[in-house]
Amino acid sequence: MVARMQTYPEDDFAPTSSVYSHEAKRQQRVEGLTEKGLEVFVIFTDAPGTLVAIRAAEGLAQQLGAHLRLIMPYEVSYALPLAEPAVPVEFLEGQMYDLAALTGMEVEAQVCLCRDKKIALGNLLPPDSLIVVGGRKRWWPTAGQKLSQALQKKGHHVILAELR
Repeated sequence: MVARMQTYPEDDFAPTSSVYSHEAKRQQRVEGLTEKGLEVFVIFTDAPGTLVAIRAAEGLAQQLGAHLRLIMPYEVSYALPLAEPAVPVEFLEGQMYDLAALTGMEVEAQVCLCRDKKIALGNLLPPDSLIVVGGRKRWWPTAGQKLSQALQKKGHHVILAELR
């Protein structure tokens, strides 16, 4: 895997190269169809939460005939250059690949290096996106719940897949 990176200095985020699951059995490769077809987005929160979200999104995507897309917004400290996070991009891509490989369909996965994940997701996601976020539900707002609420305020359709 070669990481190629596009930076957007005015927005303080940089999507890296896409990673694909090679475990597709039920769908054909979906390269180039993102502009035409329906997409279900899964936002990486943490490994267990994202796994629950992927499983929920996989069933939803199959029912809708949609493409599954996994995005990891990785916040880089202001003390570091945006293109040089504390954790190597190859490690983050490996995490994404491992999660994507657990599905039975083709998954497009992307790591996005950013300063603020809400701003980066606002720039990356098309309007009125269908998004699945995994996390725990508590009476106090968790990180997953806060992210879900922020995305809903921007007009997206968000499902919180509950981790139990």
